[in-house]
Amino acid sequence: QVQLVESGGGLVQPGGSLRLSCVGSGSIFGFSRMGWYRQAPGKQRELVATITSGVGTNYADFVKGRFTISRDNGKNTVYLQMNSLTPEDTAVYLCSWGSISYFPRYWGQGTQVTVSS
Repeated sequence: QVQLVESGGGLVQPGGSLRLSCVGSGSIFGFSRMGWYRQAPGKQRELVATITSGVGTNYADFVKGRFTISRDNGKNTVYLQMNSLTPEDTAVYLCSWGSISYFPRYWGQGTQVTVSS
């Protein structure tokens, strides 16, 4: 059993920043790929960023230069630092863990990010 719990969402003004966290627990040994997705109302879920052990990071074009994904294996946590937020970034952000061959596999419940003045 794997549990992923996101936190760090909230309301922020355009141009502001947030840092999301996703803590994993349970049978999480060996998960090499972690990532963040987002889903806005009425839109499909889209990949934001991934981080893969021994490979590196990957970002969607719409967040390059603004968002940074990182992980702390000792804390079983993956982070998403979001800067220069715009209203178009408003969505539920979900983390996912898995392997290179099976991703996404497990999902968190999501955390709401709202960018509004």
